[in-house]
Amino acid sequence: MTQPRPDARGARFLSVKQGEVRIIGGAWRSRRIRFIDRPGLRPTTDRVRETLFNWLGQDLDGRSCLDLFAGSGALGFEAASRGAAKVVMVERDARAWRALEDNRKALDAAAVTVLHDDALEFLGRHQGCYDVVFADPPFAEFADDGWGRLFAALPKVLKPHARLYCERADALAPGGGWTVLRSGRAGQVSYQLLQFAAAEESKT
Repeated sequence: MTQPRPDARGARFLSVKQGEVRIIGGAWRSRRIRFIDRPGLRPTTDRVRETLFNWLGQDLDGRSCLDLFAGSGALGFEAASRGAAKVVMVERDARAWRALEDNRKALDAAAVTVLHDDALEFLGRHQGCYDVVFADPPFAEFADDGWGRLFAALPKVLKPHARLYCERADALAPGGGWTVLRSGRAGQVSYQLLQFAAAEESKT
């Protein structure tokens, strides 16, 4: 078990075993964020994040992003580093949420909001709209019925032309108005970029 250490800005992290992940692009390139050691928490790798942000166009200047199941925060902080105007992170695990908040303070990430909440419950009552949504839940805890509920809840928070990024063990074929734009695989992880067809009409 590691001891808490202050970073360059003096923020203290949790007294639990931790790992680190590197931000790979944008204003915070090469800065490291810390995350707790928790079953099911798998930070998206550098290689996959590079591919994802190539798909999204690298620069997210002015876009709004929703990072559901935020975990380590690798996707949300990467988006903020690349210019996203608003990033909302949702994490239900209290220790992971506190680590995200510590990282937000350490980076002085004014565009980032970290919420301690369940992702599906949050979607059920939330009224915001986003350009990009990240969905990378713990594989073992989020079965197909969870994905079905997620796909049903998401359209109302999507802006026209919005993109949904998903990670899971197997590739998705969601149907119901969803289109798979790009797909890739890295080891045991399948990752995809999707769009909901009706999103272009629903917010006009």
